[in-house]
Amino acid sequence: MTSLIKENASGNPGDGDANFLINEVVGVPGGIGADARRARAEALDAWLESAFPQRAGIALVAVGGLGRRQCAPYGDVDLVLLHAGVPGIDEIAASLWYPIWDAGLRLDHSVRTVPEALSVAQDDVKVALGLLDARHVAGDPALADQLVRTAADHWRRTAVRQLPRLREITTARWQTHGELAFLLEGDLKEAAGGLRDVGILRAIATAGVTDALRPAVHAAHRRLLDTRDALHQQVGRRVDRLVAQERDGVAALLGLRVADAGGVIGDGDALLRRVAGDARTVSHALDDAWRAADRLRAGRHRTAGGRPLRRPVARDVVEQDGELVLARAAIGARPDPSLSLRVAAAAATTRLPIARATCEWLAAYCPPLPAPWPPAARAALITLLGAGPGLVPAWETCDRYGLIDGWLPEWTRLRSLPQHNPVHRFTLDRHLVQAAYEASRHTRDVDRPDLLLLGAFLHDIGKGLPGDHSTVGAPLAEAVAARIGLPDDEVALIGRLVRLHLLLPDVATRRDLSDPKTVAGVAERVGDTTNLDLLHGLVRADAAATGPAAWSDWKGRLIAELVARVRTALDTGVVPAPPAPDPALVAGPLPVVHLGEDRVSVAAADRRGLLATVAGCLALHRLEVISADAATVDGRALVQCRVQPRYGLAPDPIALRADLRRAVGGDVSVTQRLRGRALAARGQGAAPRVVWHREAATDAVLLELRAADAAGLLYRVSCALDEAGAQVRAARISTLGGDVVDAFYLVGGWPSDADRARIEAAVLAAV
Repeated sequence: MTSLIKENASGNPGDGDANFLINEVVGVPGGIGADARRARAEALDAWLESAFPQRAGIALVAVGGLGRRQCAPYGDVDLVLLHAGVPGIDEIAASLWYPIWDAGLRLDHSVRTVPEALSVAQDDVKVALGLLDARHVAGDPALADQLVRTAADHWRRTAVRQLPRLREITTARWQTHGELAFLLEGDLKEAAGGLRDVGILRAIATAGVTDALRPAVHAAHRRLLDTRDALHQQVGRRVDRLVAQERDGVAALLGLRVADAGGVIGDGDALLRRVAGDARTVSHALDDAWRAADRLRAGRHRTAGGRPLRRPVARDVVEQDGELVLARAAIGARPDPSLSLRVAAAAATTRLPIARATCEWLAAYCPPLPAPWPPAARAALITLLGAGPGLVPAWETCDRYGLIDGWLPEWTRLRSLPQHNPVHRFTLDRHLVQAAYEASRHTRDVDRPDLLLLGAFLHDIGKGLPGDHSTVGAPLAEAVAARIGLPDDEVALIGRLVRLHLLLPDVATRRDLSDPKTVAGVAERVGDTTNLDLLHGLVRADAAATGPAAWSDWKGRLIAELVARVRTALDTGVVPAPPAPDPALVAGPLPVVHLGEDRVSVAAADRRGLLATVAGCLALHRLEVISADAATVDGRALVQCRVQPRYGLAPDPIALRADLRRAVGGDVSVTQRLRGRALAARGQGAAPRVVWHREAATDAVLLELRAADAAGLLYRVSCALDEAGAQVRAARISTLGGDVVDAFYLVGGWPSDADRARIEAAVLAAV
């Protein structure tokens, strides 16, 4: 809650545990909803009035949630003690504040005359907004009314001048707290689209800039308040961040339930989707309000006759006052079904917003698209998806007014669907739109940019349904492609892109790229270089739309290496030969240790356990092994690893080189350090699993370990394999959040079930 100057707000007596339920103090039953919030406010009013000293020239004014009569179960109490120069006001204030503190309530307070309060509001836009919620509680009503009326009048006269500063503050808050619609654990109050933004909409509406508080915003605001009430009640204290462990409980309190094996439980995903939809409604309304304020500040551009200037920007679309509206010729008894898509494409390419009245008209009167779509609609969709930075705001606007559902009936299922893997920063629907935006950066790298855009937009359409989303999503994507009018061969290609969109990253990070069987397998599934380029562009777009954790330089290099080798195979029909070992490793006295930017290469006398020794030494120096290759050339063992710092800081190269030379030389002290660290690194996690792939490599069987990530894991597993008699020629390490999928190429077929069971048991014991 925003108060006036928060004097001593953090120094309240008894503030160490001041999260008492308001109901416990004033004797009002708890509850969720507008009636419960109003009841808490009325009870607090009565309690404060009973404690207020009866003196002339003073008044108690509530601001914040109490001023709006929207008291949360564990909320602050924001109060202003107004006075008209009454002597002894400090003693009067103390006699009022201390009982409130003694009751365990969190109090933000200030003592002001009316001129002082207005002076502070003139200098601080947040204080000016706080005064718009001011409401008389006790004492002199005329004094309180003077502040309320004067503060509102002052805001109306100065709002246009103060709004730019308010926008700066709001933008900074958004950068700190993120967008509520796309966060798995968002702050219901401070994040973009949250309760704080509704207060800004109320202030803009009070200033008469625009009718910002429309029915949809009121409904979204009410549901967000209900969610915060339920969160307070669930946690038992004041908290505004909807964390994962409280989500199901909050959903149950709000009546969002789903059947489960153990009975009926709260539907946390339904709650997330509802919060996301409400946050988007608030954010969109605030965007509209900012634009209205900008137009008011800039002044409208009009012709000599006083009419607004109109500039054609596309067929049936014109610009007016910085927004896109329909040309007069487009408004008729039978509008073109492709009109809404063409307006959206124009908005995305010009980066101009669509006027609210235009969106409402399109939602009400634009007829549904026939199947298959007419060419104009299909071209408009591709233009929209390829528009770059203008795509996301244009799409979001159309989604707020229900236009997307008319284009794509599948969108209802996808809208605001949460993605629980923390590597994802967006909900599913926003991720798909963002992927199309990211794909527009790679359209010049492919022969069919239109199919790249459409494939990126549809690649995760199968998520939220049972089964592998790539397999499930392929026929759904094909159905969309057929509906929009693509020919059969292109429909099949869209299905292939969706089915194979994880192929390149999975193979690049989990398989030996020098193995001819790896390259041949990818080439067979991809089919030709056109498909390969489309998949490469889709992979990069998908990763960029997912979030920073989904991509790295080393991952990009591995995928690029795989693409290059597969391209050679597709162009020539010949699988490229494995690269020759570094000549510096196969000559000269042993041991040889070479350190590069992201590579560590070691040559030593051939002996068992060399890979495990190198991996353990790298773990000691906090280096993660991404890939490892072991080979024997002319009696010497070669181990080459790609690495990255585990915590972002590169190790001391002198110390690393020295430890590697001592370790591969069999220094017992280094070996003891390795084993000690490895034992210390063991931790608890989900049960590990081993999967065998007997046909995935040319001269080896593939053991795939799926387990919780831990420092030194490669060292422990390599030791276990070595002690079990298995020779590792290559290892690929793929980290997925807190888990890993590690692939080990074991020389020999290992046909015996007993031998495989013995090795599997050794690996699981090491994990």
